[in-house]
Amino acid sequence: MTQNKDFGAENDDGGAAPERTSMVSRMPVAPEDLPLHATARALLAFLALTFAITWGVIGSYIFLSAEMTARFGQISGSHPLFFLATWAPAIAGFTVVLFSAGLGGLRRFLSRLLIWHCPVSWWGFILLVIPLVFMAGSLIKGGPLLAPMPPEGVGATVSVMFMMLLLGPIEEFGWRGVAQPLLQRHVAPFWAGVLIGAIWGIWHLPAFYLTGVVFAQWSFLPFFIGNISLAVLVTPIFNAARGSLLLPMLFHWQLINPFWPDAQPWDTWILVGVAALVVWWKREKMFTRAGAVTEVVPGEARP
Repeated sequence: MTQNKDFGAENDDGGAAPERTSMVSRMPVAPEDLPLHATARALLAFLALTFAITWGVIGSYIFLSAEMTARFGQISGSHPLFFLATWAPAIAGFTVVLFSAGLGGLRRFLSRLLIWHCPVSWWGFILLVIPLVFMAGSLIKGGPLLAPMPPEGVGATVSVMFMMLLLGPIEEFGWRGVAQPLLQRHVAPFWAGVLIGAIWGIWHLPAFYLTGVVFAQWSFLPFFIGNISLAVLVTPIFNAARGSLLLPMLFHWQLINPFWPDAQPWDTWILVGVAALVVWWKREKMFTRAGAVTEVVPGEARP
C-alpha cells in the first residue's frame, strides 16, 4: 500500500519511494511546502480524535457520575479509563499516521523513539534543571527538597514513578510526534510551541472538574500558563534532537516524577522565567523555521 502524500517517504513494501507530492499540484514538494489545507486536515483529524476520547471519558464521569461509577468504578489516577483519556493524543497520533502512511510509516514513526543524540546541554537541562525547579519552588513555599516517602517506603514511590512512565510521556506520541512537526511546516517553532501549549492546557480542562484525580486540587490558570511554558521549553529540545520522541518523553516524565516535591504554583512561575530565558537564548532558531523538524514520518535513510 502506498502511503498518503501528507507524510510519505516510501512504499510499505520497501520499494523506492515516490516523490512527496502536494495533494493539489502533484508536484514534488518538501513537507514544509505542502499546502496549508493538507497540514490543517491532518492536524484537525488529530485534535478531533484526541478531544473526543479524553473529553468523552472525563465528561461522562462529570455529567453521568453515578452511572459511570456504578458501571466502571470510581475514577482515579490509576483507573483504566483515566489511562485511556491520557493516552488519547497517542491513540490519535497513531491513527493519523497509520491512515496516512500505513504500517510501514507507523514503524518509521516509532523509530523516532531511538533518536537520542542531542547536545549535552539539553540532556543536562532535562536531568538536572527540571528537578531543581521543583526543589526551588518547594523551598519557596516552605516545603521539602524531595517529596515525602509514603509509609510503604521508597519502593512504592519507585513503582509510581514507573507507572507515570505509562501516563504523561505517552502523550508525546501525539503532541510532539504529530502536532509539533505539522505546525512547524507553516509557523516558527516558538508559535508552534505556544499553540500546542494552549491546546494542551485546554485539553486538560475537564479533569479540573473531576473528583478523584490530582487536577481537582489545582487552579487552572497557573496550570494553563505552565502548559504553554512547558510546550515552549520542549520545542528547542525537540528540534535540537531532530524530532526525537525519546527526549520529550523523558522531559514529560521529569515533570510528573513522584520524587520531586509539590511546588505549585511556584514551579509554574519559575518555569515561565526559565522559558523566557531559553527563548531569548535560542531566539534565532525559535523565530525562524530554518532547521525546524517538519517530518512526522522519517524518510528511509539513503546510502
